[in-house]
Amino acid sequence: KKPVHWSPSSRTALAEAELEYPEGHTSRSIYVAMPITVVGDNVPAEVKELLATPGIRAAFAIWTTTPWTIPANLAVAVNADLDYCLVKAEGETATGWHSDHLIVAEALVNSLAEKFSTPLQVLATFKGECLEGCHYQHPLYERVSPLVIGGDYITTDSGTGLVHTAPGHGQEDYQVGLRYGLPLLSPVDDAGCFTDEAGPGFAGLAVQKEGNQAVVEALTSKGVLLKEEQYAHKYPYDWRTKKPTIFRATSQWFASVEGFRSAALDAIRGVSWVPAVGQNRITAMTEGRNDWCISRQRKWGVPIPVFYDKRGEPLLTEQTLNHITSLVAQHGSDIWWAASVEELLPADLKHLAPELTKGEDTMDVWFDSGSSWAGVVQARESEGLRFPADLYLEGSDQHRGWFQSSLLTSVAATGKAPYKQVLTHGFVLDEKGNKMSKSLGNVVDPRVVITGGKDERKDPPYGADVLRLWVASVDYSTDVMIGSGILKQVAEAYRKLRGTLRFLLGNLADFNPASDAVPYEQLPAVDKWLLAKHAQVMAEVQEAYETYQFRRVFQSCVNFVSGELSSFYLDTAKDRMYIQDRNSHSRRSCQTVQAAVLQGLLSSLAPLVPHMAEDAWLNHPQHSSSSSSLPASVFLAGWAAPDQQWSSMSDAALGCWSALPAVREAVTKGLELLRAHKELGSSLEASVTLHVSDPKVASWLADLNLAGNAADELKYLFITSSVQLADSAEAAAAGAWVTKTVETGYDVAGVVTVGVHKAAGSKCARCWMYSTQVSWLVSSLVFPPTPCVTLHVSHGRNNKNTQSPPAACQHSGMHSHKHCKYVCQ
Repeated sequence: KKPVHWSPSSRTALAEAELEYPEGHTSRSIYVAMPITVVGDNVPAEVKELLATPGIRAAFAIWTTTPWTIPANLAVAVNADLDYCLVKAEGETATGWHSDHLIVAEALVNSLAEKFSTPLQVLATFKGECLEGCHYQHPLYERVSPLVIGGDYITTDSGTGLVHTAPGHGQEDYQVGLRYGLPLLSPVDDAGCFTDEAGPGFAGLAVQKEGNQAVVEALTSKGVLLKEEQYAHKYPYDWRTKKPTIFRATSQWFASVEGFRSAALDAIRGVSWVPAVGQNRITAMTEGRNDWCISRQRKWGVPIPVFYDKRGEPLLTEQTLNHITSLVAQHGSDIWWAASVEELLPADLKHLAPELTKGEDTMDVWFDSGSSWAGVVQARESEGLRFPADLYLEGSDQHRGWFQSSLLTSVAATGKAPYKQVLTHGFVLDEKGNKMSKSLGNVVDPRVVITGGKDERKDPPYGADVLRLWVASVDYSTDVMIGSGILKQVAEAYRKLRGTLRFLLGNLADFNPASDAVPYEQLPAVDKWLLAKHAQVMAEVQEAYETYQFRRVFQSCVNFVSGELSSFYLDTAKDRMYIQDRNSHSRRSCQTVQAAVLQGLLSSLAPLVPHMAEDAWLNHPQHSSSSSSLPASVFLAGWAAPDQQWSSMSDAALGCWSALPAVREAVTKGLELLRAHKELGSSLEASVTLHVSDPKVASWLADLNLAGNAADELKYLFITSSVQLADSAEAAAAGAWVTKTVETGYDVAGVVTVGVHKAAGSKCARCWMYSTQVSWLVSSLVFPPTPCVTLHVSHGRNNKNTQSPPAACQHSGMHSHKHCKYVCQ
């Protein structure tokens, strides 16, 4: 028999995991004087002398938030190491008190004087250990009880520093009672009402309602109520009925944790906890775990198969357990309720049936779920399952529930944890961070998110992938928020990903990896750089998946697609894809990179947005080839691991490439100044002179500009008609339409000076760049179609002019074998 959490509303014991601690609970707290009757031998002589003074009425001042437990008081506890005082109460307030001398914690004298609205004069100070051996008179009964030494739970954070102790109504009280041999008094029944043991003035009253009031009135009539006030604090509620619980000593079945606590703590350290703070939480809970109350008083659940004789003594042996286990295996657990006692007993014990009754307690459901590893995993290892399980996944509240009950049962039975990893997540709140409630109308229905609401303008159908992408985008280790505004942002990210995948697929329409792929060694520098960035992203994504950090997967993919890939690479690659010859080295190398990036993106995104990834996979141009080696599904393709060569770019080169966005932004700002004054339309109307103060970056830019591969030259990277590098900032600004100077930082590119000039020459109708080397003008006559006309129609930027060139025309340079209005030589 021990005190346990008891729910009067459910009339059953409750586990810690079945409790809630709602905000806003207020208890009726009281300060009570316990009149001293015996002064112990350890009390200092001067204090004894004061207490022996005629007319002195001294008492221990205690504080409690449960007035209804006063009838069960059997001791007052102090902290041996705290300082206590004997104080004299002065003033009108104290005139109605039974005792005008009180013993309280020294640190609380001033706060208590303020609460009591009466001065408290300190007469003597001494350690708590000196009070052991004193006794006091219970204010409501003819019962003398001892003052005892408690533990560290007695503090000066609140109250008086002396703790009212009722072993039948508190865990610390129970432990202290065991040390001092105190009886286990709990005059409260299953319904939460006082029993006759509480006395005629209280019997039958509900302890948390009229019982509380009756106790307060009785204490007031005795002159021992020093103060009553409301006290806001966390208090346990039954999670099913949402009503407050009590601590009450009842006869229950307990599983002792003491015998294997250290083994459980060792097992915790061998588990990977995601997030890592989970290990601290379950360690603290296991270290402080008391004996596990595994019985419940319910009419449903798995029965505890125990018989009781007429004296209430239990019959529970290995023989009876084995017999009942075999019956349950044949008929299910309901056999306990359906069969007679005689039928449930082994053959050689059936003669005891008339003297026995069946127990009606059921097993704690947390013991049931905590044993699931045995029935779900361990028992099916022959079918391919592994024990321990790879992963347990649940909410963060389960550190005191399923995670802990599973750990304790497994360690007790097998000596090891039932899981290798444990991942916990928070709860879903509305967009403002409030708990969802139907009454508040703030519940977000996943079906509405996917299929849309009645008013699709208000609740558009986002589809399952957007909802999945939202899940991936949030930090699930804490509580997460969802609402229309958040979903719109996620939908934008989804559309960006989808649009990029479509763009990549379109660019690969005529690409056959087997015949068109360009070896890594022959790729332009910009292509090697993008593959290096892609390899970095893939490594980040793989690590994030392995550690269940789906948010990092989302962020890595979205940032890469929005940044390096779309805003820079694909933007500069358009001319390579649409202007240059179908089979040119520059165009095929660009397709080689895009094919690799597409493959990697699809394998990265497939777990998050499976429908979009599969849709893109099924529309891959390679599927139209009879010789295609692509698997039928993206989920059969496996992980698209980056080639090791892609990570071979030197740190120095990567550092220079990381500086390029700042240089490019400086050029863009210069162009925007002219656009703002309506002096510039397309960026191709401009020619740029550039100076970078960082010599390393400047040298690297010069090398790119001399590459001559129709990919790395700066005019392609900045999308202008030409880019010249100057030796000084003054030279870059000389003769420019506009000059822009940008400080990028010494660790980026230093000071970047941009001079923007009007591009010289004529506009090429094919590439739209301006050049002084335009050699001839195609006549307006319509010539018979030729192969170059077909190429122009397929890849030209402007397809209105489809005339063939004169027979005498000799194409050369990067535009060889193409038809254009102006031909750049």
